[in-house]
Amino acid sequence: MARRVEVTGAGGLPLTAWEYADGPGAAPEEALRPAVLLLHGLMGRASQWAGTARRLAARHRVVALDQRGHGRSAKPEGPYTRDAYVADAAAVVEQLGLAPVTVVGHSMGALTAWQLAARRPSLVRGVVLCDMRAVALGEASQRHWEDWFGAWPLPFSGPDAVRRWFGEEDPWLEGSRPARGEFFAEVMEEHADGWRPVFERRHMLRSRESWIHDAHWDELARVSCPALVVRGWDGELGRAEAQEMVRALPRGSYAEIPDAGHLVPWDQPEAWYAAVETFLADVAGMPVCQA
Repeated sequence: MARRVEVTGAGGLPLTAWEYADGPGAAPEEALRPAVLLLHGLMGRASQWAGTARRLAARHRVVALDQRGHGRSAKPEGPYTRDAYVADAAAVVEQLGLAPVTVVGHSMGALTAWQLAARRPSLVRGVVLCDMRAVALGEASQRHWEDWFGAWPLPFSGPDAVRRWFGEEDPWLEGSRPARGEFFAEVMEEHADGWRPVFERRHMLRSRESWIHDAHWDELARVSCPALVVRGWDGELGRAEAQEMVRALPRGSYAEIPDAGHLVPWDQPEAWYAAVETFLADVAGMPVCQA
C-alpha cells in the first residue's frame, strides 16, 4: 500500500512523496523501523520504485519522493540546482522524521544521496548509489542530450508506442531494452493530442547543467556513512570508475549486477533487491555519524 504525503521542499516548493506500508494500514511501530528514502533519477518518478519499496517495507519505513520537476511534485521554472535538490531531500527527511535514513538513489538520485550525506551527515545512516558517475561529463554530453530530446517523436499515440520507441526504435539505443521501454511508458501521460512526458524537457536539461561540468570526488570523500556503489555490466558507470568511487568513499563497498544496463533495479530486480537488502542489514546496527 502506498500513501500519498505532501511535503514542502526548498523555497516552499510543494513536493509529493509516497510512503509504503506493509499491509493495508500502518501500525504504530512502523514509524520506529529503520527508514529508507528512495530517490529516482533524471526523468524518473517515485512510482517506479514500487517493486523495491514493497520488498523493503516488511522491515523498513519506506518513502519514495517525486523530486522537483518530476512526477506529481511541482514543476517551477527553477531553480534546478544541486543545492535545491539536496535541500528538498533534507526537508523530506526532517519533515517526515526519517533520520537517520538510508538513502537509495538511482542516477541523479544517487548524486543527491551522496551530496546529502556529505553535507548533512547526521541525517543519513547509509547510501546506495546506483549507476551514477563521479567524473565531469562536459558540455558535449549536454549537447548529446539536447539532440536526443529533439529526436523524440512526440506526441506518442499510446503507451505501446512509447514502449516500442524507447525499448527498440530509439536510434541512441544499442539493442533491445524492454525495461527501458517500460520505464518511459511510466513517465508519460495522456493529453488531447497524444502521450507526452510528465516533465518538461527543458527542466531536465537545466538539472543536468547543474552537475555535468564538475567532478564529484571531493564530495564522495566527505561521505562518512557506509556507502554501496552498484553498477550494471552494461550501464553508464564503468567498472574502473565505480571502483575508484569505492576507494574515494571512506566506508565504500561495491556490487556488480550482470545482464543489467543503466536501469539496474528494473533490468535485474532480484539481484538488485539482494544487494540492497544485504547492505541494509549490514548498516542497521552501525552508529550514525554526527555533523
